[in-house]
Amino acid sequence: MNKIYASPDTALDGLLKDGMFISAGGFGLCGIPELLIDAIVDSGVKDLTIASNNCGVDGFGLGKLLDTKQIKKMISSYVGENAEFMRQYLSGELELEFNPQGTLAERMRAGGCGIPGFYTKTGVGTQIAEGKEVKIFDGEEYILERGIVADLAIVKAWKADETGNLVFRKTARNFNPPAAMSGKVCVVEVEEIVKPGSLDPDHIHLPGIYVHRIIQGEHEKRIEKVTTRKREEA
Repeated sequence: MNKIYASPDTALDGLLKDGMFISAGGFGLCGIPELLIDAIVDSGVKDLTIASNNCGVDGFGLGKLLDTKQIKKMISSYVGENAEFMRQYLSGELELEFNPQGTLAERMRAGGCGIPGFYTKTGVGTQIAEGKEVKIFDGEEYILERGIVADLAIVKAWKADETGNLVFRKTARNFNPPAAMSGKVCVVEVEEIVKPGSLDPDHIHLPGIYVHRIIQGEHEKRIEKVTTRKREEA
């Protein structure tokens, strides 16, 4: 089975539709599937629900889909550094389901492992717990969180072999493995594709069974830069 596609557009061909649920890897601007996001913007699909740690920044990454009003709902941990995300949420234009980062990652992983739900203490006694089932284990309260199974997963990896085994580079690993696992179909963009057998099995972070389509491309690799040091007077 050939998993290699020539471009983001061809890799997403036949997979996109209005109202679909997409799971996206990345953390801030680190390890985001920017080429696939651009292709989704160009496709014009709308009313999307997207599960991702955050929604990029203004004008880049998933932030582009906010600019074009293609996102209906975000399932996220973090809203900061994206003024349009905050504006749409506060104005009621965008639905937002807040999830703690660890819970969101585990919901993705659980969905990929066929686990429909799990109990966690994270969020007990807060707004996160509102409307969720509560169960007592060893005298402590836990809330039920549902596993995430998305129509499509889009992720970014460093290397892939032709069968879809993936290697992520350092912190770009972040949400990418669980996001990939959670998709009924997973499309990956990588910096390099190598022959089967070229990757050390001990270095593979995600097996190819989770990966359906792969593209290779050039990436902008923007860096978020925040400093808290007081500026020195001239």
